[in-house]
Amino acid sequence: MEKFWLGLLCLSGWNISSCLPSQYHYVAEPMTWTEAQTYCRETYTDLATVENIEEMDQLLSTVPSLLDKHFVWIGLYSKIEWKWSDGYTESGADYRNWHPGKEPDFHGGQFCAQTGDSGTFWDDFCSYRYHFICYTGTQQDPEFVFVNEIMSWSDAQKHCRENFIDLATVRNFNDTEKILSWVQKGDWVWIGLYRDPDINWSNGSPSTYTYWKGSSTPLGSMSVVCGAAEMPTSGKWILSDCETKLPFVCYSSPSTQQVIKLRMKPEDSTVDLNDPAVKADILKKLQNRLKEKGLSGVTLKWKEQPDGKVFYKEEKCSQKKNHENFKLCT
Repeated sequence: MEKFWLGLLCLSGWNISSCLPSQYHYVAEPMTWTEAQTYCRETYTDLATVENIEEMDQLLSTVPSLLDKHFVWIGLYSKIEWKWSDGYTESGADYRNWHPGKEPDFHGGQFCAQTGDSGTFWDDFCSYRYHFICYTGTQQDPEFVFVNEIMSWSDAQKHCRENFIDLATVRNFNDTEKILSWVQKGDWVWIGLYRDPDINWSNGSPSTYTYWKGSSTPLGSMSVVCGAAEMPTSGKWILSDCETKLPFVCYSSPSTQQVIKLRMKPEDSTVDLNDPAVKADILKKLQNRLKEKGLSGVTLKWKEQPDGKVFYKEEKCSQKKNHENFKLCT
């Protein structure tokens, strides 16, 4: 029962998939993002996932063009967790001197923080080049060091770690005052605050294709924000409060059927491959193999012949004699 020789070449690289595009479904009833996600998963497959401009155009065509300009939920979401470069988590680790009323916000990729001559924090694109503040000493008793070079946030982090301790951790107003003594009027400096670019789709896939709208979205103290697309015009994306009630777009994956021929040679010649228990065991092993290959949403079942059998000796299928192999006839 444990040792079957599988003569199916595609087992080493199964590729059972559909080439048909996903279908989008517009739902006009406003719901929160989580409510929309639940509805899509129960009724279709999930909230809409968009992986290229062709799919974006398809989604746009799904929403009635006569509707007034509005936003619809799609499956995009982002977790917001600001943290310090040196991993500091003790007293003052949650100090956030964001610029009132404006920061933090989302503008399509602002994941690093800088400060200016006001001492307030601003999130910004990590690729921008600024002066920066490192620290030496200890986390509990830091000594701040101004570096008169301009670098991206990651290059500044590397420089601080190689020459000092790390980028500056700002734990309180006193730390802010010390840093301000180094910042010239009109200048901006990197500090150690950042967040991971944690943007994903509801179905678990990472977000690689992006279609952000140019305007910024205030994030405030939200820990999770959800994606919406502007309809029925540009389709551009924003991140918004997930509790807002909006219409939404689901997607469904069309199902396809594919017959695979299977040739098997049991180690024990007395094993009856048509025994229901044996067939069930083989099917379970094949289903597990699919999961190992990362293929989900695939259901396997035997194709029975009119006499109720699945496997026959090969000579009955091919008329070739002197073969003891078994195969699935179709």
